[in-house]
Amino acid sequence: MENNNIILQTALKTLQIEADAIKALQASINADFCQCVESIFKSNGRLIVTGIGKSALIAQKMVATFNSTGTPSLFMHAADAIHGDLGMVQSNDMVLCISKSGETAEIKVLIPIVKNLGSQMIGMVSNKDSFLAKQADFILHTPIDKEADPNNLAPTASTAAQMAMGDALASSLLALRGFTPNDFAQYHPGGALGKQLYLRVCDIYPLNEKPFVLENENIRNTIIEMTSKRLGVTIVVDSHHHIKGIITDGDLRRMLQNQKQVEHLTAQDIMTKNPMTVGKNVLAMKALNMMRGKSITQLVVEDEGKYEGVVHLHDLLREGLV
Repeated sequence: MENNNIILQTALKTLQIEADAIKALQASINADFCQCVESIFKSNGRLIVTGIGKSALIAQKMVATFNSTGTPSLFMHAADAIHGDLGMVQSNDMVLCISKSGETAEIKVLIPIVKNLGSQMIGMVSNKDSFLAKQADFILHTPIDKEADPNNLAPTASTAAQMAMGDALASSLLALRGFTPNDFAQYHPGGALGKQLYLRVCDIYPLNEKPFVLENENIRNTIIEMTSKRLGVTIVVDSHHHIKGIITDGDLRRMLQNQKQVEHLTAQDIMTKNPMTVGKNVLAMKALNMMRGKSITQLVVEDEGKYEGVVHLHDLLREGLV
C-alpha cells in the first residue's frame, strides 16, 4: 500500500510539473514566434533540426512531424555535425538548434560554423542568457523551473516543453500552407491513417464477386447465386441493372419461417426493398461508418442507380480500417 502511494504521488506530480511547463510556453507564443514561423514558411530551403542527448531525440520527432505536414526537414545530430555532417546544410536552409542550457560544448562549436555558411539559426532554449540564445536569429523560449523527476535531473519537463513547442511550430506552418487531409494522406499512403483519407469504395469492390438475380428469378437459383458468390447476399435487379432490392441470409430464414411452400416464390417476393447503397467513389471509411451505423456487414455499390457490386465489412478489415 505504501508503494502505491509513492507511485501515485510521484506520477501525479510528474504530470503536473510537465503540464505547468507546457502551459508556461503560452508566453512565448508572441510576435517573435510569428516572425520565426513566417521566416520558415517563406524559406526556399529546408529546416535542419539539431540537438544533442535527449534534445536530439526530440529533434528527430520534430523532423518526422515537419515532413509529414509539408515542411521539408532533416535531422542532424549536433555531435556528428562537427565531424562531417555539416555538409548537409545549404546556405538557404534554416537550422533549428534545441538545447535546454544553450551552453553545450558541441552547440558552441556548431553555431558559428552554421552562421558562416549563411544559414539562419533558430534557438529553442530555456536560458535566454545562453550562448545559443545570444547567437540565434530567432529564439523559441522554453522556460523550465524544474524537471519533473524527484531529483530534478532527468530531462522530463524540459523535453515535454520542447516537444510541445515543436508541435506548435509545425501546426502553425501547416495552417499557413493550407495543408488539407488530402495533403496529409499523400505523406501517409502506407498506413491505416492514410487509407482513411484516400481509399475509396471503387478501390475495393471490384475484387469481390458480383452476385445478382432478376426480380422474377426462382428461389432455387437465387439461393445458388448467393452461395456460389460467397458474400452472404444477392442483389435483385431489373433488366437494366437498376437496384430493386437485396436478399440476405436473414431474408431466407424469414421465408422458411413464414412460408410452408416456397417453390412458387421469386426473388422479388422475399427481397428487402431499397437496400442501403453507397456510391463507388465514396471514401471507404465513410462506407465503414455507414455499416456501423446500421449494424450491417455489406453495402450495395451503385453508380447512378445501377448495380456495380458489393463491399463487405471483411474488405475493410483486410485494409486495416477497423
